[in-house]
Amino acid sequence: MSEIPQSVIVHPVEKFGGTIEVPGDKSISHRIAMLAGIASGESTVHNFLKSEDCINTLRAMEALGARSYVSEDGELTIHGTGGKILEPAGSLNCGNSGTTIRLLAGIIAGQSISVEMSGDESLQSRPMGRIRDPLEKMGAKLELTGEKGTAPIKIHGGSLKAIDYILPVASAQVKSCILLATLFAEGTTTITEPLPTRDHTERLMRELGINVITDGLQIKLTGFGQKGPKINGREFEVPGDFSSAAFLMMAVAARKKSKVTIKKVGLNPRRTAFLEVLKRAGADVTIKPRKTTEGGEPIGDITIVGGTLKAVEVGGAEIPNLIDELPLVAVLGALAEGTTVIRNAAELRVKEIDRITGMVNNLKSLGVDAEEQEDGMIIRGPAKIVPTTAVKSLGDHRTAMALAVLAMYGTAPVVVNNIACVETSYPGFWQHLRDLGGHVE
Repeated sequence: MSEIPQSVIVHPVEKFGGTIEVPGDKSISHRIAMLAGIASGESTVHNFLKSEDCINTLRAMEALGARSYVSEDGELTIHGTGGKILEPAGSLNCGNSGTTIRLLAGIIAGQSISVEMSGDESLQSRPMGRIRDPLEKMGAKLELTGEKGTAPIKIHGGSLKAIDYILPVASAQVKSCILLATLFAEGTTTITEPLPTRDHTERLMRELGINVITDGLQIKLTGFGQKGPKINGREFEVPGDFSSAAFLMMAVAARKKSKVTIKKVGLNPRRTAFLEVLKRAGADVTIKPRKTTEGGEPIGDITIVGGTLKAVEVGGAEIPNLIDELPLVAVLGALAEGTTVIRNAAELRVKEIDRITGMVNNLKSLGVDAEEQEDGMIIRGPAKIVPTTAVKSLGDHRTAMALAVLAMYGTAPVVVNNIACVETSYPGFWQHLRDLGGHVE
């Protein structure tokens, strides 16, 4: 296997576009790995995202008793535990994945076992009190042994009871953690969200015959007790990751006489807020629906034709379903005419890095008039992208890819440092840029 480079040089390009498919959805791949991992029998997963984060979830599930392997043609097969979770011999390493550690904590909390979960330096800096509170209310015990209420986490699971819980922050990860724990609890849990968040967990559970009821901002699920639900293995298809596709959309959206079509992308309405932002900015967006996957996810083809963009303001209810694309909204702001404002996005500060500070500092180093706010950013465009120094991803995959996209609109080559992190969500990203006309070395 060739060594992953630590930096790339991204050159400006005049034309960019074509037709392409992006890898499988990261969020859905995580959830299928977990639910197929506690099912009875064998599941086949088509287009599973073989990124570092999702591989860490598979390895964690194997430590808990599941088995998985990839065939020569790339198909993933998972042999589930049938609900009989084993106590692992050592600490579960979740790498850089907040989805792995937070969601898997819900499954482990419902088992009569004790498990330690940890990860890399970035993961150990992210807040975990947000899952400890509901899981302890359900009857588990969680020790956050990090310095600031962070990982490593020690979970002592057991008999859980249902709870009524109001989420203090709009978080699909916390919601999913509670839902997975409820599978092994007694009674009916009610979760109330402050704003609608991603519903991949609910859709998958319904496809597996688990009766999750959504009524506005409330989600209800009746647990199956400590034995858990009876889930049978089956076939799953993972749609292309919308968040990955968004980088290719932005790479063409402000480029006149360029067009990109991304096929078989997930079109879950709680994931596609970036399309609405592009439309508000004046982008030419066409969507061709295809079908619904076995996981209950709509799928289709997205075509973007490049042109002149105008500034946008984003905030409020759209932020939870735009959170992963906000670095790209900052890129849009640098290329659009006018002042772009991102507000109500303080959650960006507790992602893999502080993405507000990280993006603003990097934008400034590329000649962009950018201003940091407590809960967002202000970007004034259009900017002439003139690199004064190398830009730094700081180990964050979405920052690295967003900066690469902006660099292609520049006046001179840009060095993007610390890019190995891109493997956590979009293996093949750099090759896809080349396939569509990018000049990356």
